[in-house]
Amino acid sequence: MTTAEPRLEVAGLARRYPGLEVLRGLDLAVAAAEVVAVRGQSGTGKSTLLHCLGLLDRPDGGTIRLDGAELGALPESLRAQARARRIGFVFQAFHLLPEFDLGENVLMSARTAGIPLDQARERRSALLAEVGLSGRERADVRTLSGGERQRVALCRALLPRPALLLADEPTGNLDPATAAVVLGLILDLARRDGSSVVLVTHDPAVAARADRRMELRDGRLWPLE
Repeated sequence: MTTAEPRLEVAGLARRYPGLEVLRGLDLAVAAAEVVAVRGQSGTGKSTLLHCLGLLDRPDGGTIRLDGAELGALPESLRAQARARRIGFVFQAFHLLPEFDLGENVLMSARTAGIPLDQARERRSALLAEVGLSGRERADVRTLSGGERQRVALCRALLPRPALLLADEPTGNLDPATAAVVLGLILDLARRDGSSVVLVTHDPAVAARADRRMELRDGRLWPLE
């Protein structure tokens, strides 16, 4: 990787719950277009880490800087703006809304990010073509396969061109062949747009495709060979 300033810089991140210290002064730096995989045993705090990085949870200490701007201590209204405009999420469970069709699900992120509708539709068409779903905007998401649902979720996450993409076990509900295709799309599209990626996974084959691998242990991140 280059020696440029990191896109994401986390220092001293702490998160505590009653009787439990989950993150203990965790540090992490991720360059633009770099993919970092985080592994760890169940219960070590991987999802807590993503929720803090994604401004879904407020840490008890430390700083989270994205392109040099400190986000962790922002008031909730500004955190919501930063989350909508600068951070994309891809989850194991897809989180598509069944009352909306495929195309409307992709546009959800444009609405929260304040992207004009004509620009959002143009970007949506390009992304759907990239993932092999061109012309499927009116499809009922309840009829889609798991791999198709995850591709829709990926398009939704990438539509605002986020600086940071957070992926929590994004292939966990997919068969191995489909998982390999979806993972390739996540990595290729995010890298092409220059998004930094923090990917949580239990699967060593998934982690192996990242630029760097870390283990979350004892509340901190440790490099994996």
